[in-house]
Amino acid sequence: MNAEVRNDWTRQEISAIYHMPVLELIHRAGQVHRQFHDSQEVQVCTLLSIKTGGCPEDCAYCPQAARYHTDVEVEKLLPTQQVLQAAVAAKEAGSTRFCMGAAWREVRDNRDFDKVLEMVKGVCDLGMEVCCTLGMLTSEQAEKLKEAGLYAYNHNIDTSEDHYSEIITTRTYGDRLDTLENVRDAKISVCSGGIIGLGESEQDRIGMLHTLSNLPEHPESVPVNALVPVPGTPLEDQEKVSIWEMVRMIATARIIMPKAMVRLSAGRVRMNTEEQALCFLAGANSIFAGDKLLTTPNPDVATDQELFQRLDLKPRPAYKIPNSEIQELK
Repeated sequence: MNAEVRNDWTRQEISAIYHMPVLELIHRAGQVHRQFHDSQEVQVCTLLSIKTGGCPEDCAYCPQAARYHTDVEVEKLLPTQQVLQAAVAAKEAGSTRFCMGAAWREVRDNRDFDKVLEMVKGVCDLGMEVCCTLGMLTSEQAEKLKEAGLYAYNHNIDTSEDHYSEIITTRTYGDRLDTLENVRDAKISVCSGGIIGLGESEQDRIGMLHTLSNLPEHPESVPVNALVPVPGTPLEDQEKVSIWEMVRMIATARIIMPKAMVRLSAGRVRMNTEEQALCFLAGANSIFAGDKLLTTPNPDVATDQELFQRLDLKPRPAYKIPNSEIQELK
């Protein structure tokens, strides 16, 4: 079976894939994965919160929103040297992509943004893929980040357009898509996915995948997050997402966006080795390493090293061109 890259998927087609018998779905996703990627290779990324808490938005899942009473304390932007030291440590631990997250609604043209540009340059000089997630971006800000050496920008769409207003009211779905367009226009790699377990329906999950797969270009990276409920947020009592729901999301994303790095993201700390192995079988080929994802827990480096050894996985090198693009160059 030869898969093709398409940007005209219908909801009906995606639904049919999502609802396939789960073992057949995993098998088909594995075939697509091997067509476009090395199945033993996993991209290891590190995510650091460079500015924590105090966000004015009302994302119902997020402990960094100022309006919720959580254990997250507001912190100023970290010093540049501290961030670069963290990047060096991440590289030494095996990460090839370093992502910096700031709890901002949008980027403002001020001294803090100037400092972020310095951080981007510094991480880029280490030979790592450098990524940021800073909220909404204008086209001019995206260009400045590109000039500083930014490789990728994360801006998740979170859920379907229909369910979005149940989760966030302080910005629109269109605002998110506008930022993705500004990032894409600046020739920065787009990282965009979502979260399951927000009280959405299966149709909402299919709707989110439909939006991502019908963008003018598929995101280079698609994080699939399982909600980690945080006390003090509106979604604190949500039930845990099952491994089969994660597998269906990952496998469907792999089939409809075959070139993408599909990232097993938040929620991994609640999975055992066998459950994570199922996700890799279903087409996941990227993880976040380190004991925290911004403010939520994540497996530590030693645990992940043991996971890689047990499953015979190897870290993907930085700046690697996908197999499919190498074939196109020949």
